[in-house]
Amino acid sequence: MPAFRRLSDTDVRGQRVFIRADLNVPQDDAGRVTDDTRIRASIPAIRDALDRGAAVMVTSHLGRPTEGAFKPADSLEPVAQRMAGLLGRTVPLVRDWVDGGAWLAALRPGQVVLLENCRVNKGEKKDDESLARRMAALCDVYVNDAFGTAHRAEATTHGLARFAKVACAGPLMAAELDALGRALAHPKRPLVAIVAGSKVSTKLSILESLVRKVDTLIVGGGIANTFVLAAGGRIGRSLAEPDLIGAARSILDSNPGKVPVPVDAVVAKAFAADAPARLTAIEDIEEDDMILDIGPTSVAVLKTVIAKAGTIVWNGPVGVFEFDAFAAGTRAIAEAIGASPAFSIAGGGDTIAAIHKFGVESKIGYISTAGGAFLEFLEGRTLPAVAALEARG
Repeated sequence: MPAFRRLSDTDVRGQRVFIRADLNVPQDDAGRVTDDTRIRASIPAIRDALDRGAAVMVTSHLGRPTEGAFKPADSLEPVAQRMAGLLGRTVPLVRDWVDGGAWLAALRPGQVVLLENCRVNKGEKKDDESLARRMAALCDVYVNDAFGTAHRAEATTHGLARFAKVACAGPLMAAELDALGRALAHPKRPLVAIVAGSKVSTKLSILESLVRKVDTLIVGGGIANTFVLAAGGRIGRSLAEPDLIGAARSILDSNPGKVPVPVDAVVAKAFAADAPARLTAIEDIEEDDMILDIGPTSVAVLKTVIAKAGTIVWNGPVGVFEFDAFAAGTRAIAEAIGASPAFSIAGGGDTIAAIHKFGVESKIGYISTAGGAFLEFLEGRTLPAVAALEARG
């Protein structure tokens, strides 16, 4: 695991602290925040720095703005309003902040400002050194508390960490790395990974990496369908990637017994919440069937594996849990993980949505707010933002 400096170990009294948070929250058509989970997750770092006498500036990306072309839809104004409510204080929003100015001269210890969408700044996504140096000049202490962006080398996630006087990890970043390290670096065995999703191609390298590390690799969703085909089973017209059957078969053949393949499924003739559901064995799936969930026999096998686990890593639902008729498999997996004495870590947007739907939040060891960074860490890749913190550690 990387060795890095932490905000909690850094003296920030009287210092100007720049926090890179992940405030990329969903919004409705009117721009209102529809889920403030990431804003809430950012509050501990901000509050800690304020309580210890720092002058705090916070920034984040939001959406996919065009660099150098700010539009009202790109604004962090809705985030500023929600953050103000959570902190119980005014949070001014600053435009055109890169070179400092009156706003910086006026910022005092115990005050916080939100700096407008950082991806509007030219050079942000390309990790421009000049931009990073200009931003580093704004602060005494740089804090990266945005693990969700750690897999991207950008000016506020990577360059700033290189050039700031002091660079450290915020509590959210540190907690993510601690939890992932506990799950993967020195896990209590058996180590079980659940990786599900619509496509093998987006997670093939992760599967190939994980299967060498884990004791059991559970696949679900469209990924599982490709493995069913590789094992000689039937999937009807379910989502799968026939051109990757060979890769899936190679994983199965090279790791006998490590990757349980579903033996039954809940199918329907259409992808719809009200489509009539039918339970069937894999070998009896009809040509016009769509697999929308795993069946109870498959669930029973996976529950046994989960119950014996020492560590569980979970990314992705095993069925179309959004439709109640096809939610039983994911519900059973979620509840089995919650009931297991194993240390569990779960990440990814669909996974978190399933955790909330089935009410097991308090029973999961750690819930990661990240998506891409979570997956790349599982794969064993070096995350640029983490590497930058480690280099300054």
